[in-house]
Amino acid sequence: MIIKQLSIFLENRTGRINEVAKILGDNGINMQAFSMAETADFGLLRLIVPDVDKAVEVLRAANIAVMLTDVLCINCANTPGSLSATLEKLAASNVFIEYMYAFSDGETANVVIRPDNVEAAVKVLA
Repeated sequence: MIIKQLSIFLENRTGRINEVAKILGDNGINMQAFSMAETADFGLLRLIVPDVDKAVEVLRAANIAVMLTDVLCINCANTPGSLSATLEKLAASNVFIEYMYAFSDGETANVVIRPDNVEAAVKVLA
């Protein structure tokens, strides 16, 4: 399923990630999944939240740069080899994955994928 991901650029300094978490928490927005990547100058926080519009609104009101990106959220069995089978289908169709992150809950794994072609990936996985 195609979902919206928030990408937030943060300067590398103590407490900056907590500022985002606090703003969202104070506004009743739960972070369902997130990934943090960093470079020497800034960090990139990628978030999945249930209320995208409200999250963008409150973060931008706090002068935090937010960008929206279409990503795929794939549910698969939380068993050895399940992810590999899905990735194999995408690779066989020449769908390149720019990045991904995952979380599991019991018997189900949820994988967030940013393919180079979202529509092609959806067709392959349908």
